[in-house]
Amino acid sequence: MTVHAPASELLSALIDDPGHSAILLDVDGTLAPIVRHADDAMVPAPTRSLLSAIAKRYALVACVSGRRATDTRRIVSIGSIAYIGNHGGEVLPPSGTEVRVNPELRAWARRIQDFARAADTPELRRLRVRLEDKGSITAFHWRGAPDETEAEMAVRAIATEAETEGFHTHWGRKVLEVRPPVHIDKGIGVRNLLAEADVDVAHAMYTGDDTTDLDAFRALADLAAEGRLQTAVRVGVRSDEAPAEIEHEADLLVDGPGGVHRLLESLLPS
Repeated sequence: MTVHAPASELLSALIDDPGHSAILLDVDGTLAPIVRHADDAMVPAPTRSLLSAIAKRYALVACVSGRRATDTRRIVSIGSIAYIGNHGGEVLPPSGTEVRVNPELRAWARRIQDFARAADTPELRRLRVRLEDKGSITAFHWRGAPDETEAEMAVRAIATEAETEGFHTHWGRKVLEVRPPVHIDKGIGVRNLLAEADVDVAHAMYTGDDTTDLDAFRALADLAAEGRLQTAVRVGVRSDEAPAEIEHEADLLVDGPGGVHRLLESLLPS
């Protein structure tokens, strides 16, 4: 259920105690606008400046993405914050150079890549379905294809084949991910990041717009119920493609990346 309290009331514990607060954000559709080609995504400069200022004030700032951690850092372009990539399967610490990859995930990388090469047929390329290599995960994008309906049908056939071969599939906004049968999600990534933090995090906010972000929402709620967080704020980002559950489970709603920008502004002293 959506809480209709003003943002200032919901965020007051974080604002008043930044030294024990974590600011956690999805990237695509949250910090960066959704674009036709995923490789073209970029966090706008004004939002990036805000995020840099927040990183100097708050104990822990991290971007949490379905992309690879290194790709996420490229899009955000801030080196001083943490990055969780591949839906919790990768962690790139603040100012770090080495990505920590879930060993189970890494073990499946070759099989995933072999499947992707076999699936990348001339017919799929004719339909303009684009493959995104995430190492241990492959994504099939059809946003912007000349015939999105036909392209989606082809991707659904790939999903059926992937499941037959023992892989897991996950659907996002005009994208299919073929994953190893390994339990990963953004909630697990958030839990691990908070557990490994150098400071005692008492308050946390997570902001996201898609189905995968619901796992992070639920992780924060569980941590609060377990007494490991004093404050958990789940911010949903509204859009035409956002799942209904985002609105139902969020404590606060904002409209698109512009609303996220204004939310970030509210976290800093005026």
